[in-house]
Amino acid sequence: MQRILVVEDEPAIAESVAYALRRDGFGVTLAHTFADAEREARDTDLIVLDLMLPDGSGFDLIGILRREKRLTPIIVLSSRDGEADRVAALETGADDYVTKPFSPREVVARVRAVLRRTGQSDGGGAAGVGELPVTADDATRRATVQGKALELTRVEFDLLAGLLDSPGRVYTRAQLIDRVWGDGFAISDRTVDSHIKS
Repeated sequence: MQRILVVEDEPAIAESVAYALRRDGFGVTLAHTFADAEREARDTDLIVLDLMLPDGSGFDLIGILRREKRLTPIIVLSSRDGEADRVAALETGADDYVTKPFSPREVVARVRAVLRRTGQSDGGGAAGVGELPVTADDATRRATVQGKALELTRVEFDLLAGLLDSPGRVYTRAQLIDRVWGDGFAISDRTVDSHIKS
């Protein structure tokens, strides 16, 4: 069951969103303050976040999570409906922005859409980047999964690094061939398959 953290200081709004999410099969944790949200944010699949909290700003929480390289998707729920606020939230690291008043069903639909886009939908069996800490350092050409070093060939490393550059993006085989081997090589589509499989 996917875990959603709802960060909202107005109990009626928090409960209506939580009810809609639970009804749709999500596990929900509620946080009513910045401090609670900061503590709970590290063990969740997606955050629904109000920008105006009694003890801090939702913008600050987004900034903290992104500086820590946390890729947890964030959907902002806010009564601040100005373009500057929406743009600032998205540029700070939010994945979507919903203005109040809103429909709880729309919020659930947006949660599902963001999870799908970030590869964390329950429909798939593979772990998305947000679920599994994978790194690829171009300078040292080292890759790790959950802190453990991977033994990769040059091609495997280049494929992994390319995929990590744009999490959630879908590449064609031709795009991967062009990125890793470049022009001038006659590479079969199945070559990509065999490298990704290993």
